[in-house]
Amino acid sequence: MAESILDIAIGSDHAGFLTKEFVKRTLVEKGYIVRDFGTYSEESMDYPDSAHPLSKAVQEGYYHYGILICGSANGMAIVANKYKGIRAAICWNDQVTELARKHNNANIIALPARFISEEEAAKLSMLFITTNFEGGRHVRRVEKIENVL
Repeated sequence: MAESILDIAIGSDHAGFLTKEFVKRTLVEKGYIVRDFGTYSEESMDYPDSAHPLSKAVQEGYYHYGILICGSANGMAIVANKYKGIRAAICWNDQVTELARKHNNANIIALPARFISEEEAAKLSMLFITTNFEGGRHVRRVEKIENVL
């Protein structure tokens, strides 16, 4: 797999569609290669239909990071976190976003379109993909995530 840090996966449901389109345009303008996993309109759809294929693609290493957007971010994060090796974090401000990367090594950001602006979503997405994992004591903690049942 030739994943690149510039390869980003993005997906939404109908509630996150307009925000997804804004974030996608912002990332492309900054030179990122963005794969859109849908949805492609504001027509009602089921969020797992975007979250499952995106999460699997990140899990398999085709994309370094994923961005999932729905009304509350909860549904998308719940689906994404079903995949081994995926650490999806619901983010709504700078501090939470930075800690998701620095301490949890999150690889998917879940954004709540009904609670943040499109501009904020784009800013948080950029912060997420440009913040590095701190490692150190956090490695042990992140490794323990996979050690369940």
